Amino acid sequence: MLSGSRIVAFVATTDSEKAHAFYQGILGLNLIAEDQFAIVFDVNGVELRVQKVQRLTPHPHTQLGWSVASIEEAVRALRAKGVIFEIYPFLQQDADGVWVAPSGAKVAWVKDPDGNLLSLTEPNAAGRETCDG
Repeated sequence: MLSGSRIVAFVATTDSEKAHAFYQGILGLNLIAEDQFAIVFDVNGVELRVQKVQRLTPHPHTQLGWSVASIEEAVRALRAKGVIFEIYPFLQQDADGVWVAPSGAKVAWVKDPDGNLLSLTEPNAAGRETCDG
């Protein structure tokens, strides 16, 4: 029924100014609109609605993820903008926080200003990502 429909992604914020600065200024997303309910971005044809909420308890798992051509370049560019990558003691990550999944995909995680977990994934040579990102 919905397979032909376009998906809309959601994430929440309690501080719309910080979220706006992060998603537009740091991640470079294109702003579509902002009102009292949400900040709306275009992410390569997908609408991302950053919902404005009063309270938020971030989930410990990934909320949003991006497939990138080169994780090294993406990590380097975001680090230059002050982004800190998450390090997990239960994963074997390199010094930049990049983990190589069993599929061969490379994954790194960051948190937005509200603590929402975001991932970057460079697919493996066959072009497949891991479901772990």
